Amino acid sequence: MALNIVFISFFIIAFLVALYRLVFLGDTHIFQDIINGTFKDAKTAAEISLGLIGIMTLWLGIMKVGERGGVIRVFARLIGPLFNKLFPDIPRNHPVYGSILMNFSANMLGLDNAATPLGLKAMKELQELNGGKDQASNAQIMFIALNASSLQLLPVSIMAYRAQEGAANPSDVFLPILLATFFSTITALIMVSIYQRINLFNKVVLAYIGSVTLLIGAALYFFSRLSPAEIGTISSVVGNVILFGTIISFFLLAFIRRENVYEAFIDGAKEGFGIAVKIIPYLVAILVAVGVFRTSGCMDYLVHGIGSLFSSLGMNTDFVPALPVALMKPLSGSGARGLMVEIMHTLGADSFPGRVSTVIQGSTETTFYVLAVYFGSVGIKRTRHALPCALLSELAGVIAAIIIAYIFFH
Repeated sequence: MALNIVFISFFIIAFLVALYRLVFLGDTHIFQDIINGTFKDAKTAAEISLGLIGIMTLWLGIMKVGERGGVIRVFARLIGPLFNKLFPDIPRNHPVYGSILMNFSANMLGLDNAATPLGLKAMKELQELNGGKDQASNAQIMFIALNASSLQLLPVSIMAYRAQEGAANPSDVFLPILLATFFSTITALIMVSIYQRINLFNKVVLAYIGSVTLLIGAALYFFSRLSPAEIGTISSVVGNVILFGTIISFFLLAFIRRENVYEAFIDGAKEGFGIAVKIIPYLVAILVAVGVFRTSGCMDYLVHGIGSLFSSLGMNTDFVPALPVALMKPLSGSGARGLMVEIMHTLGADSFPGRVSTVIQGSTETTFYVLAVYFGSVGIKRTRHALPCALLSELAGVIAAIIIAYIFFH
């Protein structure tokens, strides 16, 4: 229902704004630009989906090998005590725990290409427990909200963009991004727990969260003592070694258990192809709606209005030029990335808006894209409280990113 309202609202608001620009501003090309944009965005959505076919077939094939080799069950046991509290509807030590953990780990390491197929694998397994219904289960909502909160340990790509734009210290946004995304993740966890009446003060939950907090603190301390070049090298090497080591462990354990590794891989790969094709209509719908909203000028008016509001309240507005990234990120990842690069290129990578835009980009997720792809892959139409929880966690990430940027850079 929430996605339906948002979807319709984008078109209606865009139409009214475009009509205003035509009648009062004399912009005779605005409706032509919007129509041309819909064709372009629909093509982009299809290209994204088709581009996922190779990645999906590869990673779901690998996950099938891990499942038959028993590695997924090992992961499930390791994280089981925590997940039993956060996902009470999932049977204990269920293999889906392993898939969820793998997805979260890939996100934390900044391995986006691996995270998406692993997340879709987890959604498929959660849907099997959901009984094939078109309404999202509590477990699916918790998974989506935590996934959309985008906890990142190594934002390598953002540091690379800063380096390309001539930043004096490309990694100086590393700590702010990690702190901001930590707040967004905690917010997601709290919001979903309130909706689903999950007790977060359980000693098991507190122990795991405390351990993760200590781990992040140790990582912060370790990386803060390194040079930008060392951070880039270590993060890239460690991430890829862990990833390839995981693949090898899957294959070896399956082989030791006398499973046919090749056949298991092919069985999983076949599932990947079907999922990649299935999400095309969902992506077309959300990307066209986002494109219409952006092309009509709604985004520009919204940013200007927010800036005027903060200015009238006597607040510092140095962060306002970075707001387009915050407003675009839940709608379009590539659009937000383009805006971030444009801000750095125009105002400078080491300008305050340039730094704020990168912290926002690294601390939030493309919420509507995630919901469209993940729920679309399993045919979920009624998302219940998934969207408000995900958006509130994203809002917390943006607010935290702006405040932390003021602390570090202003």
